Amino acid sequence: MDLEPIISNMEVTMGLANLFLGKWVGIGTALCLSLMLEAGSAYAFQNLEKDARGPEVLQVQKQLQFLGYKIAKLDGSFDNSTYRAVMSFQRDQKIKITGVVDRKTFNAIQVARRNANLAGRVENIGGSMAGEGLDIEESWEALKGQGTNVPESQPFLARQQVPQLLTTAKKYIGVPYQFGGDTPKAFDCSGYLQYVFAQNGMKLPRTADLQYKLGKSMTAGKLEAGDLVFFTTYEPGASHCGIYLGQGEFIHASSSKGVRIDKLNDSYWKSKYYGGKHIVK
Repeated sequence: MDLEPIISNMEVTMGLANLFLGKWVGIGTALCLSLMLEAGSAYAFQNLEKDARGPEVLQVQKQLQFLGYKIAKLDGSFDNSTYRAVMSFQRDQKIKITGVVDRKTFNAIQVARRNANLAGRVENIGGSMAGEGLDIEESWEALKGQGTNVPESQPFLARQQVPQLLTTAKKYIGVPYQFGGDTPKAFDCSGYLQYVFAQNGMKLPRTADLQYKLGKSMTAGKLEAGDLVFFTTYEPGASHCGIYLGQGEFIHASSSKGVRIDKLNDSYWKSKYYGGKHIVK
């Protein structure tokens, strides 16, 4: 639908209306134009399906990954993993299972993401306290006093807890970075780990160097999903940290882009790698 001739004609109409009938007619005409543009946008929506590529696909991939669905690569390519994730989402949402992102599925993804943002920010940080009007910081302060202190130098994360831990970690993809941040308003690297583990009943030390004392040293090739990875960045020793996801990927609070997933063999992170700690038992 080509809107340019329509817009041009409407602009002329608006000018004549303002000239002869006054500003209120002009406002009404502008409103009509706005509605027409919205209708044109809806009309232009194109389904996303296998082999599609582009920023729209990447947006869907990021949203589905945030919601806990497995996406092999966030690369804007509608591959088999994206196809399976879309079908899983449709099944969970009781939408007709096609593997195609039509407008109904796309809208459902946006709603699910917004709901997850609202629920995830207070989930397991006080339960009923949220209903009592406590904000994130107050609930988090209460949560800090709960949970089990984890031991140093030995695995402590039960293998059956790993999937839930990783789901929790992925809920906060996109949260911005702030040095000293330890709530979903903003995280630094160690504050992010402490927060994620606290929601799963475990109390970690607050700083990366102390967290490095946890678990057993392990070569990168033998790490398991749920283990911890450490890097030397702004100061010598373990000064940055993340959670290993498997397949060479880890999730962390990046100082430049907030909570995100990166690869250990990325040239930057490979050069900064300090060591891995095996904490899964």
